[in-house]
Amino acid sequence: MNGTTGVGLAVAVLSGARVRRGRDGILVAEGYRRRVPPAHCFTIGSVVITRRSAEWLLHGDRAGLFAHEARHAGQYAALGPVFWPAYWVACGYSWATTGCYGSRNVFERHAGLSGGGYVESPLRPALRRVTRQAESPRRGTPTSR
Repeated sequence: MNGTTGVGLAVAVLSGARVRRGRDGILVAEGYRRRVPPAHCFTIGSVVITRRSAEWLLHGDRAGLFAHEARHAGQYAALGPVFWPAYWVACGYSWATTGCYGSRNVFERHAGLSGGGYVESPLRPALRRVTRQAESPRRGTPTSR
């Protein structure tokens, strides 16, 4: 309804991927051949685009990855085209704070970090120091007894 699935289908077709039905209303475009993005799969609208086969994504031990991508489809449904700039702002925030695009990205966290192959990354050292200083009690401030 918001046009993002149409964009996902266009990207799939223009990249030579074959579109198949997945589960729960999600389409899977298999055989994506472009270099960008480098991930095994990514989602645009309700289309999960993968370099691998639909069978690879839908069966076996990758159920967590499909569920992760399906949650992104839900995010697209809720936000429509606003998802793109919001996602990239969240990537920038995550990179600035941890050096990883996904670890502090609110959309990746909501979709499930481990399902998407992300790990929880610590804050950059300078930010850890600032955070510790902000959390420690100030000197010279009266304490309650």
